[in-house]
Amino acid sequence: WVAAFFSYETTKSVVVKSWVVGAVNRGVQLLILAYFIGWVFLHEKAYQVRDTVIESSVVTKVKGRRGAMRAGVLDTADYVTPPQGTSVFVVVTKQILTENQAQGVCPESDTKFRCAADGDCRGRPPATGSGVLTGRCVPYNGTLRTCEIRGWCPPEVDTVDVPVMLEAENFTLFIKNSIRFPLFGFEKANLPPPGSSGELGRCRFHPELQPLCPILRLGDVVRLAGQDFPTLAATGGVLGIKIGWVCDLDRAWERCLPRYSFTRLDARAPAPAPGYNFRHARYYRWPDGTERRTLTKAFGIRFDILVYGNAGKFGIVPTLINTVAAFTSIGVGTVLCDIILLNFLKGAEHYKARKFEEVSHGGD
Repeated sequence: WVAAFFSYETTKSVVVKSWVVGAVNRGVQLLILAYFIGWVFLHEKAYQVRDTVIESSVVTKVKGRRGAMRAGVLDTADYVTPPQGTSVFVVVTKQILTENQAQGVCPESDTKFRCAADGDCRGRPPATGSGVLTGRCVPYNGTLRTCEIRGWCPPEVDTVDVPVMLEAENFTLFIKNSIRFPLFGFEKANLPPPGSSGELGRCRFHPELQPLCPILRLGDVVRLAGQDFPTLAATGGVLGIKIGWVCDLDRAWERCLPRYSFTRLDARAPAPAPGYNFRHARYYRWPDGTERRTLTKAFGIRFDILVYGNAGKFGIVPTLINTVAAFTSIGVGTVLCDIILLNFLKGAEHYKARKFEEVSHGGD
C-alpha cells in the first residue's frame, strides 16, 4: 500500500470514434451552455452585482367627499387615523358610540352575566369586558337582571346595527414612495417627472391602462385584493398594498419603475375574531366636575403599504465566477460519456484497457 500511496495518476487522451458517444457528448455540452446563457446570464442576470437592501419612505394622503355615519358628517380628519400620513393607516367605515360614560356602578350589558340572585354573580372571574364585578345581581331592564359592575357606565353595547360609510369606496389614496439603493447610490420616486403635475392630478391607477399612477381609488384596491367592499367595510379588514422595485441599473434610469400588487393580510371568516376594529375614547368634564368620556368602537379598513425590491448592475467579479463555472460544467459531458463507454457499450473492456494503463518507473 506504500507503493500505491506514492503513485501518480495523469490524464490520458483516448479518441473514440463513435457517433452515439459523440452525439451524447455534444448534446450535453449544448444543454449546459444553453442553461448558463439562457437562465443564469440572461434570466437571472448572474453577471450583475445585486443590492437587496432597499431604503424607503412612504407618505400617504386620503381624499374624498364627506361621508355620513350616524347623524354627523365626517371629513378626513375624522375617518383616517393616524392623521400623519404614514405607511400604515385606517379608513374608519363604521362606528359604535357609547356616550356620556362616567365612573360608577351599573348592570353589565353582556348577556353572559345574566343572573337571578346575588349568588349567581359570585364565584366568577372578577373582571368582565366592561369593569369589575361587585357581586350583586341588579335589574338591567324591565325583564332582565344582570351582574353589577364597577367601571365606566353605562357599559358598551356593540351588537347594535349602525350605518356603514359606503361612500369610502370612491375615496382616493395618494401614495408618495421614495426609494434608494445605497450600494449604487441610486434614488427614485414613484412620481412622474417634474412639470407633469397636471397629469398626476387627473390620473387614477389601473393595472393595465395606468399602472404607474400613484393615486388609487379605495374601491379598486379592495377589488384588486379579491374582496367585496360593502362586506369589508362592515366587518373591517387589513389590506396590503405592495410596491415592488426590481431594477436593472444597466438600462436607462427611466426603466426602473414600480409595480403595484394587492392582497388581504388578515385572517378571514371562519377564523376566530375575523375583521378589524379598535376602540378609542374622548375625555371631557361636565360642569359639575365629573370626568366623562365617549367610547368609540371603530370598524375600518387598515392599509399596510409594503415596499420591497432589489437592483443589479454589471460587475466583473460575478461575471468571471459564473463564466468559469460554465466552462467547468461542460466537463460533465465527458464524465457522462465515460460512464456510457465503460459500462453500457460493446467493447467496454477494450476501452478500459486503452483508457487505464499502468506504467512502472524507468519503463520496467
